[in-house]
Amino acid sequence: MEECVKDAIYLGIKEICFTDHVDYGVKYDLKDLKPEEVEGKILNVDFEKYFAELDRVRELYKDEISIKNGLEFGIQKHTISKFENLFEKSPLDFVIMSVHEIDDKELWDHSFQDGKTEEEYYRLYFENIYYLVQNYHNYSVLGHLDLLKRYDEKDGYNPFVKNKEIITKILKYIIADGKGIELNTSTKKYHLDDLMPSRDILKLYLELGGEILTIGSDSHSKKDLLNSHIEELKQELRDIGFKKFCTFEKMKPIFHEL
Repeated sequence: MEECVKDAIYLGIKEICFTDHVDYGVKYDLKDLKPEEVEGKILNVDFEKYFAELDRVRELYKDEISIKNGLEFGIQKHTISKFENLFEKSPLDFVIMSVHEIDDKELWDHSFQDGKTEEEYYRLYFENIYYLVQNYHNYSVLGHLDLLKRYDEKDGYNPFVKNKEIITKILKYIIADGKGIELNTSTKKYHLDDLMPSRDILKLYLELGGEILTIGSDSHSKKDLLNSHIEELKQELRDIGFKKFCTFEKMKPIFHEL
């Protein structure tokens, strides 16, 4: 964490928010496991140590950079209550709500997609997100809304065109709920031919009156942070028509000029 802060300072970044993944259903909290159950399990971050380290580096570098407390909630229908409990206990500035798995089947390794057509798994994915935004509310932005395309073949399928109706419902709901969306800059890292979410989704969000928008680097390494393309993506947002982007403090959006 401290090395990441040093890299951010070197790059001239004035504010950074850490958002380690929490994915109940496929990952576990160490405290919930007996010693003999730990082997072979993937663990969520140790929250006590995580927030203590954030406090330490925030104090250490307070004159050089602002450091915020965040988490990325990889929520599923059957794990909502666990995230409600985690949110109540955590000193958070910012929460990304994401879908990384459905029915404990991962998207990244195609466990969820296997056995379904492209049309089927995109429909189920967006239906799942629509359910979640209606039933979980302790978050700031919806992360990488059309994430599935990161793992798809480039075969010309357009998930926006096929799913525009439910995407519109999702966006209308989160706008009314006072939530936002994230522009995820990892499209450059994964060599995708569109933004994430797509330019079509971003334009629709703007047309529907959406204002809360964050820019997330999705950095998992020093290389990701150094090549996060944030300024380039800001220009993309200006081209679409956005005037501002947000950071968050104590779960409240702070608007900045693009």
